[in-house]
Amino acid sequence: MTRSFHRIAAAVMAVAVGLASPLAAWAQQRGPVTNLPLPRFVSLKTNEANARRGPDLSHRIDWVYKRRDMPLRVTAEFEHWRRIEDMDGKGGWIHSALLSGERTALVQADMAPLRVHPDADARDVALLEQGVIGVLQSCEAEWCELQIGNVKGWLPISALWGVEPGELLN
Repeated sequence: MTRSFHRIAAAVMAVAVGLASPLAAWAQQRGPVTNLPLPRFVSLKTNEANARRGPDLSHRIDWVYKRRDMPLRVTAEFEHWRRIEDMDGKGGWIHSALLSGERTALVQADMAPLRVHPDADARDVALLEQGVIGVLQSCEAEWCELQIGNVKGWLPISALWGVEPGELLN
């Protein structure tokens, strides 16, 4: 083979590797129980849930989550148990009955402007305090539409925890 062929092949490989987004790698693994992507985001279905050291009621409780709709990342599955982590990287094993597939997101920035359109120059609908949780309606490119109570608007993905950068959601 010629040197130019090797250079072309190397360039094609470099482009192919560069195009493989972190999101694509992020969603390639599948859970052995649900066949859903791992990791993935879910939300807390109840007002209280125990996060245990292992996937069984006999394991010690490390955390007690007390915030309904809190976004959590599922990182593993075992029978009816899901290993989760919160925005601080803390977590444990929670029974799947305590989790919902409804997507929510937590506002990370303080006094984040919720916009009427996905545009930094759009009119503000509200200012959101850090820690506010909203239901994700959709995400495109760099923005997500959130519903908080009766108010809907758009926030940059970078201001949220519960959605991956570049993730599209309909």
